[in-house]
Amino acid sequence: MTADGGAHEAQEKLRSADITQRCSALRGFHGLKRRCGYLLWMSAKALSRHVAALRLYARLPSRVVCKAQHICSRLENGEQAKEEETDTVQQPPKAAASRRYTLAYNPSAYYQKGVQHSASLGGSETEEEASQPVLNAAFRQQSNPYTVSSSRHLSSAKNALLSLAFSRERASKGGKSAHPKGTQADVKGDPRAFHRCRPEYLSMAHDISQRPPAIHFREASLLLHKVTLMKGNMEPSDIAHFLCELGHLAPEQTRVVRGDTRFYMLLRYSVESLQNFTNQQLLQVLRAFVRLGLSHSHSILGLYETEFGRRASKMDLYQLLLVADLWRCLGRSVPHYLERLCDCISQSFSQMGPPELVQFLYILGEGRRCPAHLVQPLEGILMRHLDKLKAEEVGAVCLGLFKSQISLSEEAARRVVDRACSVLEQMSDFGMVNVLKLMRFSHLDHLPWLEALGLEVPRRAPQMGVQGLMHVALACSALHYHDDRILLAVAEHLPPVASHCRSKDAAKLLWAFGTLGVLPNQCPDLYPCLTEILREREAEAEFQRFPEHLLTALLGLAFAGQFPTDLLRVALSPEFVSGASRSQELELKKDLFTLDGTVGMELPGWTGPRLSLVVREEVTKQLWAFAQSDVCQKLEVLEAEAVLQELLGGHAFVCKRMILPHMRSIDLEVHLDPDEQPLPLTSEPGVYNRTAPDEESAPTGWDRHTGVTLTDDLLAQLTSAKKIPAQPSPKPFQQPALRPVEPQAEREGILSVGVDLTDGLLHALTKPGSRSPAPSRATSKPSVLRLAVQVTNRNHYCYRTQQLLGLHAMKRRQLALAGYRVVELPHWEWFPLLRRSRAEKLAYLHCKIFSS
Repeated sequence: MTADGGAHEAQEKLRSADITQRCSALRGFHGLKRRCGYLLWMSAKALSRHVAALRLYARLPSRVVCKAQHICSRLENGEQAKEEETDTVQQPPKAAASRRYTLAYNPSAYYQKGVQHSASLGGSETEEEASQPVLNAAFRQQSNPYTVSSSRHLSSAKNALLSLAFSRERASKGGKSAHPKGTQADVKGDPRAFHRCRPEYLSMAHDISQRPPAIHFREASLLLHKVTLMKGNMEPSDIAHFLCELGHLAPEQTRVVRGDTRFYMLLRYSVESLQNFTNQQLLQVLRAFVRLGLSHSHSILGLYETEFGRRASKMDLYQLLLVADLWRCLGRSVPHYLERLCDCISQSFSQMGPPELVQFLYILGEGRRCPAHLVQPLEGILMRHLDKLKAEEVGAVCLGLFKSQISLSEEAARRVVDRACSVLEQMSDFGMVNVLKLMRFSHLDHLPWLEALGLEVPRRAPQMGVQGLMHVALACSALHYHDDRILLAVAEHLPPVASHCRSKDAAKLLWAFGTLGVLPNQCPDLYPCLTEILREREAEAEFQRFPEHLLTALLGLAFAGQFPTDLLRVALSPEFVSGASRSQELELKKDLFTLDGTVGMELPGWTGPRLSLVVREEVTKQLWAFAQSDVCQKLEVLEAEAVLQELLGGHAFVCKRMILPHMRSIDLEVHLDPDEQPLPLTSEPGVYNRTAPDEESAPTGWDRHTGVTLTDDLLAQLTSAKKIPAQPSPKPFQQPALRPVEPQAEREGILSVGVDLTDGLLHALTKPGSRSPAPSRATSKPSVLRLAVQVTNRNHYCYRTQQLLGLHAMKRRQLALAGYRVVELPHWEWFPLLRRSRAEKLAYLHCKIFSS
């Protein structure tokens, strides 16, 4: 090999190595270029998704985009409920696994209709709303991988579109009833308005109207990113700090955070550090949950309730009250913590001033119970601070007492209403209604307050909402207080807002107006308006869940003589009766029985459904058993029965029974012949044996010597005179007439009516055989006069009037339809006579039975 050939070969090797090196470098450059392009593409994709998310919640801050999937986790037993199949469409497992970490870039999938805590807390509340509402899948906390006993489920774009379609469908169906055209918006009261009365409430209550300065969503995202970096190395102070900072987000942005996987990691770490938190840190975390809008059914809250209950004995008064208030803001029922609160707070009674007392009563009311051992101490503290309470605080106290069923003594309750009466002009409509609730619960008749309502309600009614108007009417009916100024003002201003009536609002309004005897011609728009509301609710199948509302409404209409046949057919249908009879808490069979009997009496041409004979007999036995143990044993009834038996000739002439069983009350039945002679009552209706075959010669009825011996003293008592000289000869008999009697001081004014003792009356009492001639039996067919003697009491009448309440007025109407003449022994006449002599009672009942 020559030198030139060796050099050439070396050059070729060098050139080949250089080419190889350059190709390798070029391949590396192209690989790097591809990798950089891929990274740039991924970054652009992530950035585009993030920008889309920000645009989405910026455009739609308060609308529902989709429903989040949910699996309700239970800490107690680890059970897992099934998902709502009609609301979500599950992804295939592979798709879910492939998108496990794309949650942060798909925030639209986590938009859901949040629980409106502030709205619910600010709304008007009633005593029927004693339990937590059951939320459907759209309102529940979505499932996540970091919750105890939950599994992984991801939302998808298909779910978002499906849920949006459902929400639009519901809006199109329910939009008309929610805000009908031309109607006023309903007015809601604020049960927490008393917090604005004093600055001291800030230390023991959460102000839902005040939020800290809002942070930007990017700051929240950075906080969540720190959670993934620190993982299990976070201290309790770090966890509390992160949650508090996230609570500074604007309300519309918290929805995205609640759906972030990293947020659930933070919640899991908070549970792991639960016992290491200080009391102050634990309070900060709970307040952050309120600001973040955490669902009241979230699984971790049960653990927090347990921890707060364990620490209750180590907290001061203000911390105890603040924790209870935060639970209330979350909308979660915490009976275990409230029990511990009641056990520990008795040690702090000496520290209770007006704000602490009002806040504690508010908490007790929202918890719907108060231990018996706290009632007397609380009454004492209330009486001590009562004059210092402001108008809204008085309303809050009344609502707390009502909801927690605390029975104050009558004197204490009167003092509370006295205070309310003195600040009525400064009190809100909501506070005024709360005072009425307490009066309704305490059965308290406070005349100055009721008189003041006669001026206030007509002035306030145009601005009041449906529930406020309903509670005013309901309280009046519960107190039996009939004031046309109040009732007609409610009736006038209710129809414009009637579309906001729930079924129970309409039912209670109809019951109230029917009970107080407000007739349809007095308020021509009220009864048709509320009846139409009932038809709308029936079309929505609402009465299948709440049958008691339909029965209450129909009974109220019946009191006023209104009978909507279409609704009656629904109420008496076998399906409705079967559903109503299954109710364990409510005895709806009695209401069905009353309604069925009323239809039979007042609608003679009725061809619709009726209760079965088995049900009627069952309820009749129950009512008669109760009457025998209660009403039949009352002194006024027993005395009237005994005196009537003595007057008419024995037990056979007076029958104590339920003439109309469906009216749930008894009567003393008496029968007279055309000559006004008493007839014995037999077990078979319409059969009367005046004389037995072997006793034809024995006198019966008034032929027996059952008259009253009239002495000078008795005559003086009946006529308010000292002496009545005997008349030598009687004159023809005339019916006695009752007249008012001026009481004498020495007789204590017991009798409010007197009888003019004419010669005819004296002769009738002493010589019963010489009555006025009756029509000849040969020319007139014998008939029977049936009397229903009723011993009434003040609960049968409107307050301080002689107007019968709706149920008792309807009974009088139906007794007349059944052919009975009602003989009333009113309480203002009969009760005073119970303390008088037998002769006076006999004379009084004689006038009642035999006067026309």
